[in-house]
Amino acid sequence: MDRLAAMKVFCEVAASGSFSATADKLDMSRAMVTRYIGELEQWLGARLLQRTTRRVTLTDAGENCLRRSQQMLALMDNIEEETISHDGQLRGQLRLTCSMSFGHAHLAAAISDFLALHSELKIDLNVSDRAVNLVEDRIDLAIRISSEPDPMLIARPLALCDSVLVASKGYLLEHGIPTAPAELTQHRCLSYANFGKSIWRFHRAEETQQVSVGSRFSANEATVLLHAAIHGGGIALQPTYLVNPLIASGVLQQVLPDWQAPAMTIYALYPSRRHLSPAVRALLDFLVARFATPPWQ
Repeated sequence: MDRLAAMKVFCEVAASGSFSATADKLDMSRAMVTRYIGELEQWLGARLLQRTTRRVTLTDAGENCLRRSQQMLALMDNIEEETISHDGQLRGQLRLTCSMSFGHAHLAAAISDFLALHSELKIDLNVSDRAVNLVEDRIDLAIRISSEPDPMLIARPLALCDSVLVASKGYLLEHGIPTAPAELTQHRCLSYANFGKSIWRFHRAEETQQVSVGSRFSANEATVLLHAAIHGGGIALQPTYLVNPLIASGVLQQVLPDWQAPAMTIYALYPSRRHLSPAVRALLDFLVARFATPPWQ
């Protein structure tokens, strides 16, 4: 649990007397407010708030916690002010997380360019397709590709993520080139274990089709399936940010180019807009500008 963030939420609840008002003010969900308060009470081993249908009031333990929390937050405000030098240089360390494929293809280069502009800043990148708890793991920013981002987090869109079907020329010479989505059932398909493992959906103009593909090889990471496709393992549904250079160079060939898979969105996710550090704000603005104009892929 991020105890400082929980203290900020607790102080706002104490001031407003309302979980809903706190959620609106801090630009987070009411469920997240409830979670912060519950975890703070569990950590302290005491009930901090008395909840009625109309208002929330402090217990004796809550009064003591409020006073100490206000002192801690005032101290943190002073520390945060000192993270920017008089010349405006950003300092400190940021913790990020993203998928291995996007980190390899784009984010590593973006972070390197960002750090070149801010010599006193450090970034620690956790590369994983596992969904991490941003609060518990003290992550400042998560870059995720999704059609439905976590509603308990603030989601800032960075770019659309399109996907295409690809296979090696050797595989297609041996097994033939499908001419319609339904023919994918006759091919070896390489599926992503965390999303759309057995059902692939496509559209062309107003026409839509979904195909139940049989997969003998699935993996939880996109670059593994990419390399399997390169080595003739079958047909893979891959993000264009990974495969566009390989299609252009002839290493892979696009399959069913007239049919499009549903696009997803690349999001920057963070717990609350209100308490973003200057470094996180600067990185967010940098990433938004970097991915704003195609062809960034």
